[in-house]
Amino acid sequence: MEKKKPSRQQVYTLLVQIGRKDGDGLPDGATGAALMIYASGVDEAEAVRETVAILKQADTAPLDVTGYGTLEEREAEGHEIGDEERALMQRALEENAVIVAQMTPFFDGEEPVFH
Repeated sequence: MEKKKPSRQQVYTLLVQIGRKDGDGLPDGATGAALMIYASGVDEAEAVRETVAILKQADTAPLDVTGYGTLEEREAEGHEIGDEERALMQRALEENAVIVAQMTPFFDGEEPVFH
């Protein structure tokens, strides 16, 4: 049996702010949204590039990406990470995917708030 080469992929947590664009699916009156995303990549830069490319293909207008690092980096900073979040991260890794875990539309003058 062949040994599978260990994957260099890791999962990164990204917060992406998107603006409005025709066909973006955001609610009427929304000025944009914040997306909490888990994306796989060999490094955070690749995860960001893949995420932005996929969001553009999905008819959204990514404006800004903030990276929060890998699971291990987030744990080291004291972030509490629940089982559901860990499961989504594992799925992103296994499927080499970009997963939108949460979307929060915001309206004029509002800033997105994540709980």
